[in-house]
Amino acid sequence: MAGFRSLARQVRDPHNDLALRRYSLRKCLERFAPYGHRATWDHLCTRAGFDPEDRSPDPARLEAALDELEEARAVWLAYERDFADRRKREKHDGLRRPGVIDDWHRLTWGGHGIAWCEDPAVHPGAPLAAVLRRLISALEREPGDLCPVCDSTDITWKQELTHEPFSGPLCEHCGIVVPRPVLTAEALMQIRTGNRRPALLAAAAAMSALSA
Repeated sequence: MAGFRSLARQVRDPHNDLALRRYSLRKCLERFAPYGHRATWDHLCTRAGFDPEDRSPDPARLEAALDELEEARAVWLAYERDFADRRKREKHDGLRRPGVIDDWHRLTWGGHGIAWCEDPAVHPGAPLAAVLRRLISALEREPGDLCPVCDSTDITWKQELTHEPFSGPLCEHCGIVVPRPVLTAEALMQIRTGNRRPALLAAAAAMSALSA
């Protein structure tokens, strides 16, 4: 089975016909697809400027899509290395019980569904690498109550997701399933019970009163 780098070379090889180059790009998504295969493909096609069903797209556009995917993969691989180093240090120090971030990380093995988009046509508009950097930054700081990708408060609880954990907080603005570790326990409870908006309005009113 060809690896990501081998497939990337096939995408860039001008001696290959366009059908093979397009096919190789799609196969790359079996190795790395942050939004899930279909949503990542739709995202790359949209940003590179060719139709997802186009069987012979402009080679330059194919390569632009690959460039974006490779940059995002480099960001994620760097995070994976840092994550592995941290776990080794923790085990050395006697901390062997995985935390909530470890539980989430287990579901993203191989870079699939890091920021899962339940609807393949609804995904962040920013470059993949920028989205992953925002997500990683959120994982490395204290939990909050906003979507880590778009800073939206429009997060609802979605049942029967098609990707583990099969239910969770979904950002209605950018479309990602928000990783639970980046949200506070209070925010998760409010999202899950549907009481989030009154709490946010109350917080906003309190902030306005303080600044008056």
